[in-house]
Amino acid sequence: MELRGKRILIVDDEEDLCEILQYNLINQGYQTEVAHSAEDALKKELESFDLILLDVMMGTMSGFKLADKLRKEMNIDVPVIFLTAKDTENDILTGFSLGADDYISKPFSVNELAARIRAVLKRSYADKVNKRSILQFNGIDLDTVRKRLIINDERIELTKKEYEILKVLLENQGQVFSREDLLNRIWGHDIIVTERTVDVNITRLRTKLGPYGHSLRNKTGYGYFFEL
Repeated sequence: MELRGKRILIVDDEEDLCEILQYNLINQGYQTEVAHSAEDALKKELESFDLILLDVMMGTMSGFKLADKLRKEMNIDVPVIFLTAKDTENDILTGFSLGADDYISKPFSVNELAARIRAVLKRSYADKVNKRSILQFNGIDLDTVRKRLIINDERIELTKKEYEILKVLLENQGQVFSREDLLNRIWGHDIIVTERTVDVNITRLRTKLGPYGHSLRNKTGYGYFFEL
């Protein structure tokens, strides 16, 4: 697995530490971005990163709260390594219960952090390789590697947004997503579009799904989901 070029987000309110980490990680071939608060981190396209280095003790929103939001509300599974001066057993257990992939106590050496980053990235890559690349639903096959939709052995052309909506719904069959959920996950926070945009894409997607269009359902007042 090639680690050079992997994207790492550093979230820490210590600007000097961020500068040191960013300098060293860039020298090791990583692409890096910095956020000095959890709130700033939420403005970024978090799913685009391969790993997040996340400080626990920050201002209004702690690293623990941000990690909880990523996993439970935003369904983002980017690997997280907590950076913290807190190293009690309860703190460590809290970190892992929130889906942390590793936990390193300050102060730490750059070499130790680099080794942990390599280990987490390799483990994450292996997990992704082991996952199926085809999402299936009756006669629907969505190839998430080639970005192709096949229905009853016929290839159907989708726009990028139609593909992303279908992927979210197929990965979470039965789970209801509000228009706001889909806007945040697919269009992001920085692009201003209306909820009507979701409805238009859903309508086109239903048509392209043909005999399976009725399985893309709407729960009035709540949102969209996919099931028989």
